[in-house]
This record gives sequence, structure tokens and C-alpha cells, in this order.
Amino acid sequence: MVLLTFNITSIEAEAKNVSQITNDERLKITEENTKAILRILDIHDIKASFFVEVSLTEKLQNLIKAISSKGHEIAFYNQGSNLEEIENAKKNIQDLLEKQIRGIRQKDVKISQESLKLLEFNYVSNIDNANILFPFKRLKRDTEITEEDGLSIVPESISPYSQLPYNDFVFQILPMKYYQNMVLETLQNEEFVLIYLNAWQFTDFKKYRFDIPFYRSLFSGKKWRTN
Repeated sequence: MVLLTFNITSIEAEAKNVSQITNDERLKITEENTKAILRILDIHDIKASFFVEVSLTEKLQNLIKAISSKGHEIAFYNQGSNLEEIENAKKNIQDLLEKQIRGIRQKDVKISQESLKLLEFNYVSNIDNANILFPFKRLKRDTEITEEDGLSIVPESISPYSQLPYNDFVFQILPMKYYQNMVLETLQNEEFVLIYLNAWQFTDFKKYRFDIPFYRSLFSGKKWRTN
């Protein structure tokens, strides 16, 4: 089973040179990118989970409704919100969708599992930092979903053969044929592969001049939308 997930966050990189990109423009880019993802998923009849950054949930309500109406799961991505902010966002989105928000993802800032359980989340899908230096980092490899403090813990997948994680960076730089073979080999021995991508990776960086490392602009934008 492939667990396909997308992080819906606003791109944080600064603009190049003296040009400025406002918060409203960044939000519009996020919406455009997410709609492109939805079109691709529709074409291939694939369902996914969308982890929407907590602070954006109020501003992206129409987009969230559109994602949910397509049969995809809405979950939260916490980049630094406190418990009260998460609780309020959860209540508002559940009222909007008339559905339970079951999952949450965290990376740099992590709310305790005990607190997340009190907010009635069912699972946590934490991820590690992904950058060009990750091959030199010793990564812990878990292959099963476990239960801790009343929560299901969904681990970040790592290939047992190449030892590469199935993160956004690896997906972006590897040849697709190699990546597909890596997934197939992993599924022969494990029950699932968790894949996550970021909506900002669908940005056309020739149109929007963000100051990002060259390896992060490779195969981004329209190339991703047509692969």
C-alpha cells in the first residue's frame, strides 16, 4: 500500500534581488499548486492525504472544502502553532467539513503525544528534515505503525535497499524509474510506503523568483505537473 501525502504550506523562501512577494501572493501560489495536484490525482483516480499547515486553515477554507469533496483526507501540519491554536483550527475545520480531523504531522516543533491525544487526534505522522546532507545522517528505520499514548504513530518510510527515505527531496532528485523500482522492492517486504511531497515544489520558479538552492528548483513547477 502506498500512502501518498502532501504538505500544504506557504513557501517561506525570500524573493530574489529587490522584488517582493506578498503573503497574499504566496497564499495564491499555494492554492494554484494544490489545485494542480488535485487535477493530477483526478486524472489517475488516486486518493491522498493533505496535511494543511494549521495557521493557513482559516485562509484556505474553500480549498480545504474542494480537497475534501474529492474524497481526499484533510489532516493538519503543525509548524509552530500552540495547543489552543491547533484546537481552534481543528474545531473550525471539523465544523466546516462535518468530518473528524484524525491526523497531524510535525517536524521541527513537536507537541507532545499526550496533548495531541487530548485534542482527539487519532494518529501522528512526523517527518524529518530533508536536505542535501541527509545521506550523511543516520536515520532510524521503522516499518510498522505502532500505538503510543493512545495514538497511532505512522513512521517515515525508508528503503531497506538504498537506505533512502521517501521524502520530498528524494522524490524530486531521483530518476522516476529508479524511484518506482525502489517503491516496488520495498512493498515486497513491507506493508506500506509513506510518500510525502510539498505543494510549494509545484511552483514555477521561473515565474516566481524565490531565492532557493538550485537543487530545490530542479524538475519543479510544470515539469512536476506533467510527469
